[in-house]
Amino acid sequence: MLSSASTAELAPHASSRLDRWALARIQALVRTAPVTFMLWDGHEIPPAQGPAIGTILFRNRGALISWLWDAELNFGETYMSGTVELHGDLVQLLEAIYRALDSTKRRRWRRVGANDTNAARHNVHHHYDLGNPFYRLWLDREMVYTCAYFPVPGATLEDAQIAKMDLVCRKLHLRPGERVIEAGCGWGSLALFMARRYGVTVRAFNISTEQIAYARERARAEHLEGQVEFIEDDYRSVSGTCDAFVSVGMLEHVGTADYPSLGRVIDRSLSAAGRGLLHFIGRNHAAPLNAWIRKRIFPGAYAPTLRQVFEHVLEPHHFSVLDVENLRLHYAKTLDHWGRRFRSSRAEVAAMFDESFVRAWDLYLAGSEATFTTGSLQLFQVVFTRGTNNHVPWTRSGLP
Repeated sequence: MLSSASTAELAPHASSRLDRWALARIQALVRTAPVTFMLWDGHEIPPAQGPAIGTILFRNRGALISWLWDAELNFGETYMSGTVELHGDLVQLLEAIYRALDSTKRRRWRRVGANDTNAARHNVHHHYDLGNPFYRLWLDREMVYTCAYFPVPGATLEDAQIAKMDLVCRKLHLRPGERVIEAGCGWGSLALFMARRYGVTVRAFNISTEQIAYARERARAEHLEGQVEFIEDDYRSVSGTCDAFVSVGMLEHVGTADYPSLGRVIDRSLSAAGRGLLHFIGRNHAAPLNAWIRKRIFPGAYAPTLRQVFEHVLEPHHFSVLDVENLRLHYAKTLDHWGRRFRSSRAEVAAMFDESFVRAWDLYLAGSEATFTTGSLQLFQVVFTRGTNNHVPWTRSGLP
């Protein structure tokens, strides 16, 4: 509970009957959540049952009305600006809200444009070209910005990211001398790992200028230029054939309208006995990503269902699915590591950007963790091959 002294300083005027009505309307959207809703003058609506785990405090009328108009978007906007404060453990508070929202089965569809090459380049620049020093503050030493794999819950983030890269390679059954195409390679860690640990050659595609420059420098430093080629280009420009096609964390940025394009790229690239792996954030039921996330964090992003990926990427080319695994809780733990590292670097991030940016990314990381712990989002790994390929593993031995 906030003190009356602190709340009295938040606004120069008392709340009106209309303000209190608006607060009740907002609270009704998540009535089952154990959260207190409070106005600037101290007026509050406690949880319907049980003790509160946190408080949502509106500092002014503008923030309150914006939630009535579009809570999905303005939750994040007002938190960024500081006109709404969230008191309590941020992840737990968001988990409670997501569970309550899910129980109401409220979904609001918004138009998401196609990700042509220009849009894709803009979207990638918006998120991934924020500067390598920023990401170094809270990612692992390999600079892997995708779900880690924790063989045991107590594994370090560094060990879990190495384990994830090794899991991908084992699922693809990579053998020395094979050719690999990676679509969306981030800072190059997986491509370099495949070359170094499994003796393959890799052509890795990415449209982030900063990431490609970083990856090329790593390849030179590790004397792997002869095995790994980092190409600054869109996945639609992929050419040549390969024994394995892998995409980790890129499918979310493709967009459903362009899934057929990705399917055609894989089809023309993969050899007769080739294997493929898609690692992506997904959903159990089709729904758009949060409007604020798409505006501020991941423009153009969409998390597909397995059915959408199968129907529009794999089935048209008669690919056979060999294995599907859901690493949802591994991503929640990954985000917990990232969130704690990010919060410990708040001062450095604020010096690079500003406080609004810090609040936005704190909310993004905490909210993402909550979406995985509550089952709103999934993390799928799908392994596939051509339907005519009989050179496939007889058992799952060697895999978890």
